[in-house]
Amino acid sequence: MHAPKYPFAVRLIGFGAVEAAQLCAALTQAPAGGPAYFCLLDDSLQEPDLYIANADDLASLATLSGANPTDITPALLIGAAAPALPFAQLGRPLATPLLHQALAALVRQRAHALAQLSARGLPPLIERRRNPRLDIDLTDPAAHQQRRQQAPVGAILIVDKGGAFRDHVAKVLGARRLPVEWTDSAGTAVRLCDETAVSVLMINTSTPRVDPYRLCADVKQLPAAERTAVVFLVGRSFPYDAPRARAAGVRGLLDKPVADRHLYCAIKKLMSLP
Repeated sequence: MHAPKYPFAVRLIGFGAVEAAQLCAALTQAPAGGPAYFCLLDDSLQEPDLYIANADDLASLATLSGANPTDITPALLIGAAAPALPFAQLGRPLATPLLHQALAALVRQRAHALAQLSARGLPPLIERRRNPRLDIDLTDPAAHQQRRQQAPVGAILIVDKGGAFRDHVAKVLGARRLPVEWTDSAGTAVRLCDETAVSVLMINTSTPRVDPYRLCADVKQLPAAERTAVVFLVGRSFPYDAPRARAAGVRGLLDKPVADRHLYCAIKKLMSLP
């Protein structure tokens, strides 16, 4: 049995719908034997491995600066930004072979940076703010205090056709020993969220006889599940409907297959773990 291959996750910043679709299509044309890529949806909870930003849009450059690209999460600019910016850059019109050459160089840069951290016994530093940091924050400190909430206390509930992913999540969490439960029934999931404390509900969208949007909406209507974070596990063939998901109360999604580091980071953030 072959181990799943995890393609590099790319977050696009500042592109229109047409150009973003063209870039996503170009990323699927990676040369055989080299790195593979896919574009993260806006609702994805997964941390990107690479950024591609529109260099001709000042708001995109500001967003990229706030994301704080590093050698571990490098960035590529598309367009005619000032050459003083410390990022790799390609001009328009964009040639797909040149795009893959530039991305392969960034992947090698990323691997070298990760190897250096590993040699020093340090973990990769991945942290994305829920809200952008302001250069000058004039907000009343009391407003920030009102937004603070205690970390959720409860189990992780997984809705899937089998219990293998539940066992894997428990293994990934390791010494934290958080309770991880499993069911393949939408009705049972609603009952568990109503009768027990569930902090994170993870729904595999390919689970038979389960409408993930309906299940999320039913759970979020429960008074006991007001703070339950609902996450979709989405495969390439699932037509994710962002407006419908947000209306139902979905917190976000993770693309399958999800690497352990991204799974752990998402759960850590959703449960406000130190």
